[in-house]
Amino acid sequence: MSPSTNPSRRSFLKHSMILSLATTSPWIAGVPMSTKPHFQLGACDWSIGKTSDVTSFALAKEIGLDGLQISLGQTSNNMHLRQPELQEAFLTASRETGVKIASMAIGELNNVPYKSEAITQDWVHDCIDVAKVLGCQVILLAFFGKGDLRDDPEGKREVIRKLKEVAPKAEKQDIYLAIESWLSAEEHLEIIETVGSSHVRVYYDVANATEMGYDIYHEMQLLGTKYICEVHAKENGNLLGQGKVDFPRVKETLLDIGYTDWMIIEGAVPKGTEMFPAYVSNRAYLNQLLNS
Repeated sequence: MSPSTNPSRRSFLKHSMILSLATTSPWIAGVPMSTKPHFQLGACDWSIGKTSDVTSFALAKEIGLDGLQISLGQTSNNMHLRQPELQEAFLTASRETGVKIASMAIGELNNVPYKSEAITQDWVHDCIDVAKVLGCQVILLAFFGKGDLRDDPEGKREVIRKLKEVAPKAEKQDIYLAIESWLSAEEHLEIIETVGSSHVRVYYDVANATEMGYDIYHEMQLLGTKYICEVHAKENGNLLGQGKVDFPRVKETLLDIGYTDWMIIEGAVPKGTEMFPAYVSNRAYLNQLLNS
């Protein structure tokens, strides 16, 4: 039985739609309210099980998301979103569903490190071109797993060298290269200031920074909108609002620094819970918190 004909899923969607209307209606007691949201809500394509897959747009629409963070691809498909015909398919799916392309990511850098593998510079160069075609401005560069930069001064130096080489192209096309890593805000700033480009910034993940023991509210204040170009709303093993991250305080901090852009959901699926209902719940929680 296909998902679209599953009675329990239809009932779940109907209940979620009623809840969403109750919390986001532009009218309360006959008084009109602004319908313009403060934050647009999206998800990583890999988090909904659709890594660099054009069918991610239809699923995102079912969840109720405004947009998606799209992966360039994987080594197994040779970063296939570099193919013009696939780019057109993604643009068509975005138009047909109304689900926007919020940003891009090269998650494969966790397995094929930017700090050591020459081919990764080709990926970044090409991803800048793809992002321009797809109409988004942010590319997440991942530094986890094999790409971890902690206690690796030589790796940092090579990353800085490569970012200096590619940054002029990013600047020319107005695309931001966003570092996401286990490093602290101060360490991110050291890299960015050494590169010396306005288009190298930070992709801030509140759960990762919390796991590292950083004061995320201080870090977001320190980085500000000058350096934070997009944010992951994330929990490890919990729904949003039910884990370690104080999301009401995250909201206050982001508003204080003037950030009202995309909030991209990542993770936040408890063990034993299916992705779909978890992401409907996560989206409803963020919408109520941020946009009510």
